[in-house]
Amino acid sequence: MPRDIPPLAEVRRITEKKRDAWWTVILVDPVATPLVRWIARHTRATPNQLTWGAFLVGLGSAACFAQGDWRWLLLGAALYHVSFIFDCMDGKLARLTGTGSVFGAWLDFVFDRIRVLVCSVALMGGQYARTDDVLYLWLALAVASLDSLRYIDSLEIFKIRHGMRKQIKARMRAARKAENQAELAFMEDLLRENPEADLETDRDTVAPLEPVALLETTAADTAPLDATEAPRRPAVVDLHQEFRRRFPWWVRSRNFLLRHRIRAHLISGIEFQMGVFIIGPAVDAVVATTVISGALLLVFELAIIYKLLLSTRDFTRTINSFETAEPLRATTSVSS
Repeated sequence: MPRDIPPLAEVRRITEKKRDAWWTVILVDPVATPLVRWIARHTRATPNQLTWGAFLVGLGSAACFAQGDWRWLLLGAALYHVSFIFDCMDGKLARLTGTGSVFGAWLDFVFDRIRVLVCSVALMGGQYARTDDVLYLWLALAVASLDSLRYIDSLEIFKIRHGMRKQIKARMRAARKAENQAELAFMEDLLRENPEADLETDRDTVAPLEPVALLETTAADTAPLDATEAPRRPAVVDLHQEFRRRFPWWVRSRNFLLRHRIRAHLISGIEFQMGVFIIGPAVDAVVATTVISGALLLVFELAIIYKLLLSTRDFTRTINSFETAEPLRATTSVSS
């Protein structure tokens, strides 16, 4: 008996991320989302079972890569793409049916890293056996290292950004504990939810998104709001202000991509894997595509690190603004 699953358009809304890798948006979601809907309606498959399926197909891809011949490389590339489709489907099925788990997320992450490692050794080992070129052994090490670097760097940057937001929110709550004012918002979140906003040309659209002075305390600010007075809009903290000021074209490019659900990080771990394990084997140019994919990954990772550096400067200025405003608030309270 088929389960009651919503129409495909609603399934897309539930399961597809608001922003994702361009490879996923263009080449995976059009296949994965209808398949997830069919599986949810007609089977009792679980997200963990799909995770295992993705892993086993990935091992099949590695077995093909190890043969070294171009026909086997082509089959291995096709299997790797199928494995990635299954890898995307487990999360979609979890969101659609509400059957996700913390262990499932861990399993998915670990299997992804093992798949990359095994396929790296198989692909480069197969080419080394075919050519006796030691370069392939170094490439195997490079692929595994770059994949680990990407995900370790991603987790650490997430922790740092989360920590900065947590500190700012704590300082804001303390500064406004006795005030009847709106909550705190972050410019990055507002722009992500409003990709049509143009900070430079469309002033009417972005007026509600412009940062307000966090701690310009006046007598009017400290007075309680009248019951009929409209609530104040949230104080907006922009932790990417310096980056946007240096690269004004970035916001327009980013918002254009977001309107098509594509994240601005165009070469991430996903695109790197696809270049190494799909494009390279498919065109029988493993060395060239691996080197190019690795170089592009490093360029985008360095850009993210530079963006983080500028963001920490914005964070420091924001924290300092709280410290500067505390004596001002005390003086205002005494004079009142």
